[in-house]
Amino acid sequence: MAINLQKGQRQNINAPKFTIGLGWDANNSSTGGQFDLDASIFGLSDSKKLVDDSFFVYYNNLQTPDKSITHTGDNLTGDGDGDDEQIKIDLTGIDGRVKEIIVVVTIHEADSRNQNFGQVRNSFIRIFNTETNEEILKYELDEDFSIETAVEFGRVYEKNGEWKFEAVGNGQREGLQKYLDLYN
Repeated sequence: MAINLQKGQRQNINAPKFTIGLGWDANNSSTGGQFDLDASIFGLSDSKKLVDDSFFVYYNNLQTPDKSITHTGDNLTGDGDGDDEQIKIDLTGIDGRVKEIIVVVTIHEADSRNQNFGQVRNSFIRIFNTETNEEILKYELDEDFSIETAVEFGRVYEKNGEWKFEAVGNGQREGLQKYLDLYN
């Protein structure tokens, strides 16, 4: 049975292969444009920096060189139920330098489309065992991000040889570039 987390809570991930599913719905908006939300992953070292540029996984770089982190592809609309985007993680083959995996969702061209996360609802991140499909945990973002264009949904990190998930739910308005500057 999956554990429902609140912001700041942590949970062990007892599966060597798991999938991170992300979902959201866009409110009806007067911005005139479709919403295109994008999941990005940052594979960080102990120093909280990208292990290498190839450990920034997103719609134009779908896999790390060691194939341990794989983005399954960009969903341009977010239509439908369930996960809108997924990232598969294989801890059995992960580069030993990776100690933390940051999960960020941004709104593509948010400024030019006059869009923000205040216009997005039903946002969630969930982790399930890739081999059994058993849901391990879920975190539903219930904050009102009225000006934010990017949200760090959560992080997966190694501590004392175990991998854990932390529900983060922090937003900011500078978009993806802020995270690129922070982790590069």
